[in-house]
This record gives sequence, structure tokens and C-alpha cells, in this order.
Amino acid sequence: MLRKLVSRRTLAAVGGATALSAAGGYYYLNSGPTYPPSTKETRRPPPPWTPPSRQQMLDALKASGTNPAEEEFDLLIVGGGATGAGVAVDAASRGLKVALVERDDFSSGTSSKSTKLVHGGVRYLQKAVMELDYEQYKLVREALHERKIFLQTAPYLSAMLPIMLPIYKYWQVPYYWVGCKMYDILAGKENMESSYLMSKGKALEAFPMLKQEGLVGALVYYDGQHNDSRMNMALIMTAVQQGAVVANHVEVTSLDKEGAGGKIQGARVRDALTGQEWNIRAKGVVNATGPFSDALLTMDNPNHTPIVQPSSGTHITLPNYYSPRTMGLLDPATSDGRVIFFLPWQGNTIAGTTDTPAEVTATPLPQEEEIRWILEEVRRYLSPDIKVRRGDVLSAWSGLRPLVRNPNAASTEGLVRNHMIHVSDSGLLTIAGGKWTTYRAMAEETVDKAIEVFGLGDRVKRGCVTEQLRLVGSDGWSRNMFIGLVQRYGLETEVAKHLSENYGDRAWTVCSLAQPTGKAWPLHGVRLSPSYPFIEAEVRYAARHEYAQTAVDVIARRCRLSFLNAQAALDALPRVVEILTEELHWAPARAKAEFAAAQDFLASMGLPPGAAPRPLSSEPRTVVECFESALGMKTRSRGAPGTSGAQEIVYSRAQFAAGEVEALHGAFEKRVPAERRAGGEDKLAVGEVFELVKNLPGFQEIRQKDYDYVLEEAGFKGRKDVDFDEFVEICAELREVLSAPAPTGKEKTQRLRIPVEKSGGGV
Repeated sequence: MLRKLVSRRTLAAVGGATALSAAGGYYYLNSGPTYPPSTKETRRPPPPWTPPSRQQMLDALKASGTNPAEEEFDLLIVGGGATGAGVAVDAASRGLKVALVERDDFSSGTSSKSTKLVHGGVRYLQKAVMELDYEQYKLVREALHERKIFLQTAPYLSAMLPIMLPIYKYWQVPYYWVGCKMYDILAGKENMESSYLMSKGKALEAFPMLKQEGLVGALVYYDGQHNDSRMNMALIMTAVQQGAVVANHVEVTSLDKEGAGGKIQGARVRDALTGQEWNIRAKGVVNATGPFSDALLTMDNPNHTPIVQPSSGTHITLPNYYSPRTMGLLDPATSDGRVIFFLPWQGNTIAGTTDTPAEVTATPLPQEEEIRWILEEVRRYLSPDIKVRRGDVLSAWSGLRPLVRNPNAASTEGLVRNHMIHVSDSGLLTIAGGKWTTYRAMAEETVDKAIEVFGLGDRVKRGCVTEQLRLVGSDGWSRNMFIGLVQRYGLETEVAKHLSENYGDRAWTVCSLAQPTGKAWPLHGVRLSPSYPFIEAEVRYAARHEYAQTAVDVIARRCRLSFLNAQAALDALPRVVEILTEELHWAPARAKAEFAAAQDFLASMGLPPGAAPRPLSSEPRTVVECFESALGMKTRSRGAPGTSGAQEIVYSRAQFAAGEVEALHGAFEKRVPAERRAGGEDKLAVGEVFELVKNLPGFQEIRQKDYDYVLEEAGFKGRKDVDFDEFVEICAELREVLSAPAPTGKEKTQRLRIPVEKSGGGV
């Protein structure tokens, strides 16, 4: 027996198993996310860097037209979104002379209205396997590789996020488990963390808001998340640091060609802020305008056949109590077959997305029908004791997806998310399609093509370096940097973390602009809104260091207040305009126009009609306000009487002014039958409530459809009667519905099932 135990075969087997276990243990211990090392150097601010002013940028652009022999650009990139900014970084870092112009603001379109995910595409993998689609498989492999690079080149703006797939049928357990494990295996050494199975109890512990009935368990996989418009700004500033010339609010009005029908040699542009026009000379022009690609292609060739078919995706922002702070949720099969994400982001919760054919417009509006659909789906997978209300929608936005058209497709379901590079006869190079995760690979491929088409080989100083090039703000950043900000400037911890995670090592420069608060604590950092960590210094920094030229540039793209809470953005708007007036030397007429333009923009972010800014105090004074502040809820304003604002995170009776509840009680009592009052039952039949409400002042426009929607939302569907408190709740819900735009039949008929190719949402 002993001889058999110590035989060569046994020893070889034991040795092999030991080596395999050791290798597996080593791999496991060294897997997972890598973070920048913390050093003593990160305690202090990095060397100062001030980018060239916008005027200097405009002068450089004008010089190329007046002195093309010496000042001509190698590339003129049209479009300042994710794709255009990525191309600018890649080209400038190779040593090319690059110019970039953007008609509106950097990231003003699709690139700021995504689902905020950096994802490989777990649903792409499902289609690749089920349909044996090799193209989808390649897309997943590329996206997983780019996901890793994304998180390394901008570590302060992106991080991994566990996403839960709740399981309500036992047969789905092996199905989803195999799919998630294949996702892990495809990522290989670039995987974030391994997916894992959770029991029902553990799932409810991690996500207590989840519906418990029928729950079997859950699978958790990992993808990335980022702050999209801040990432876009980091790309723009990195391109500037690499030598690129960039200008926002500069529109291309025509393409400059060598003679009739000749090759493109530049463009004529107009400054949207001043009206000035000039020519820009460049050896090649890159069209990176996303959903607006066809506009530039038509400018090049009036007979152009469109290659992009836009589709809008709506997202909503909900209060932070709708989801855990560190766990997202994916519903892979909604009631009509679409996919919906439910994700924590910047202290709130975002939910989306939808898929609706759309016209190309600069400010697509979120449709009420889509908002209600998202709320219905949220209600379907959350615990029944959580009341999902229309009034909890803090903001809503719609973004246009840059989907490449398939000529054989009858609808958006035939479209794919892959990008496409097209070169016209005149030499206009167009990059269209794609998504945020693969922006870098798209940019590399585009610059490679531009070098080939425009003959720039002798101008290139080095190959592509963007896999290793860390974006502005990354070099001096560590996860503990916020502590240094607190210690040096006396900031609140929440504010310091916010600045660290949105500006990286540039947060030191932001803090240097912070004004004293005049309080014992915090010493610096006056907030723009008492419930959000944005401070006034960010407005000054945006104007001085990030080319912010309008109030919308600040509240939408430099800080994300309009995406987190439209009413809070409106409340902060007067102060934002006041600071920008100081920084940019606006005349009173310009300041007034900026305020009006920002109000119009906030209407596209879900702000109810008629909302007005409310005076806010940065300090909660009452017990209720302190409690709301501690929960991260928006404290109610103490504005002047008559100041109206959008209702948000308020309970039923808080929607009514003094005397209104008493009036409702009187109307309710008159309608209750005498025999019921005699029996001590002050209740009214549900069918009679609608007739009563219709006759109340301010409720005359309520429709039966709205009433049925509110009954279902409030959990009263199927009830025979309601008491007075429930009647007040119904009236409050109806008032919320009245404050929102009414849905139209056209919106509903256009609502489509979102295909797998677009399941990531946004960009």
C-alpha cells in the first residue's frame, strides 16, 4: 500500500495538482481591478498647468486660413463628442497638427446622455452564442479589451460596478451562470472580478428594494461605469495638452474644395457666440458628428444617401433610496421584451433606456409615455411596499443613438452598434456609429485611415500610444487624494470625494478657486445646491480652464446638476449666471439671455412647465430638513411666498397649500353617503372619486386614463372604496400627473422593442 502511495504516478499527480492549485491561487490573488499606487507625491498638488484661452485657440484657427503655407493643420475634426475628442487625442499624441471644432459644446449631444456604462456587452455575447454570430463575438472581445483600457487611462472617472440579474425561474440559474462565466472567460486576464451566484437571502440583503415574491436567487457580474461628459472633457483637455487646437460653439458652414468637385482642403466656420466667420485650412477633414453625420455628408454631396438612422433613448433620474449605492440591476426581459438598467450614479439612481425612432434635433425631448413605461418596469421588479411615483422623477433626458443604417432594415431593429468608416469622393472621412466603450479603438482606426488617405505618413512622429496615455487628471490622482483636499482646504468629505472623482488631480486647481464659507466648518467650498456636492469654484474653473461659454455648458456638462435634479439646477442657475458674468464679463442683456436659454434647456431635462428657481439656504434649520439632508434628500426651500418649483421627493399632503386639505376634506365629506357616515365608514367608492375630483378646482383636465394610471401607481387598483387619507393621496398623485407633459398616442405607437445590439443604452 505504501509503495502505491509513493509511486511515480501518484507523486506526479499530486505534484501536478499542487502546481495547478498554486497557479490558480496566484491568478486569483492577482486578479481583479488594479488601482494607481498611492505615494507621498499625491499628498501635494501636481505642477500647475493652464491651458490656452479660447481666444488663443480661435486665433490659431484663423491663422491657418490667412497663412496656410505655415499654419495649415494636418487634420480638422468636426465634432467634439466622444468620437471626435478621441480622434483628436490619438492624432495629436502621434505628433499631427490637429484642429477640432464643435457646433455646440463639447459632449453636448449623445456623448453626455448615455447610460454611463463602460460595458463589454453581456447581451451581445448571448446573441453571438444563440445565433452563432461571429461579428457579435468580435464586438464583445474588442469591448472587453477596451473596457480595461478605459478604466486604466482615466481611473478617477471610471470604476467597476457589480450588476445584479435577479432570477425568478430555476431553469434560468444555469443559463445565466454559464453566460456570465463565458463573459468572464472572454475577458481573460483583463477581467474585473468573477461573476458569482447569490442565494435569495443574499440577493435581498444586497438589494433590499428587490421584489421578493418568486425570487430564486441572483447572478452578479461586473462592468464599468463612468461620468460621460466629464470623461469627454478629460479627452478634450488631454488633446489640448498634446498640442491640439480646439474650439466649442464654432460651426462649419461650408466645406472648402479645390475647384468645383475637387478634394476638400478645409472648411469655413462661424463662431456662434460672435457671428465671426473665417476659413480653416487642413490636409484632411474628419466628420465625427455622430447622429448629425449626414448633415456634413450632404454639405459635401447634395445627392448623399443617409448612412445614419437616429434612435432616441430616454433615461430618468430617481432619488438615491431606489437602489443600493454599490449595486446596479439589469432586467433582461421587460414586459415588452426590452432591456432596462437600474444603476446608482453620482449619488442618485438612473433607469433606462428606451428605443424610439427619432428626428435629428439638437435637444431631443423625453416623452412622457417613455417615462411612464420606465416607471412601470421599475415598479414591476421592486418590492411592493415601495411606492414608485411620477413625482420622484428628478430629471429625464433623451439622447440620440448614432446607429449605422442597414439598407435592408425596415426598422431600428435591423441596426447594429458597430462603427463604420467612410471616405467620400472628395476626401471627407466619416466615422459613424459605435459606443462610448470602444471610442479609443474607433479613434485609432480612424487616424490610421486618415494617415493613409491624406498622405500624412511623413508627419507622424510616433505610433498610436493611447492604450498607455493617461488622461489629464490621472497622473497625480489616488483613491485617497480626497483626504489631502480635506486637510488642506477644510472641505466637507462629500465635496472632497466629489472633486477627486470628477477632476482627478485637477481638483487641487478647483480648490484653489474656492471661496471661504465663513463658517466654523467647512472652511471652503460654497455649495451651489445644499443637497449636492457641487461648489461655486467649479463654475469658475469651468470658465477659466475648460472653455465653458454658457450657463448650460456648466450645469449640464462641466457639473452634472441638470442630469441629477432639474429643479436643483434651476435653483442654482441665478448664482451660476452671476459667477459666469464675473468671469466672462457678460453685459446684463447677455446674462438675462443666458438665464432664459438655460431655463429652456432644463425643460428638455424633465423640468415641469412653470417651474421657477427657489431661494435656498445651505443650512438645514428644522428637524425635518436635517433628517432629509442626512438621507441625501432635497431639503425644501424657504423661498418667498408665491415662488413655485417642481415637486420632488415630497409626500402627499406636502403638495397642498394651507387650506387646500381642509377644502378636500369638505368636498369628500359631502360626497360620502349618509348611511356610510352613520355607520362610521367615511369611505367613498372608487368610481365616485373620479367624478368628485373632476369637479375640484385645478383638476378639470384629468382624464380617465390618468385616473386609472394613478390608481395602479398608488396600489388602489381593484379596491372598492377609499378613505379620506387615501383620497388625498390620489389627489396628490393626480396633481403630479397634471404637472407633467401629457403623453400622446403617437409616442405610444412608435415605442419599439429594443434589440440586443442596443441593449447597452445611450452611446
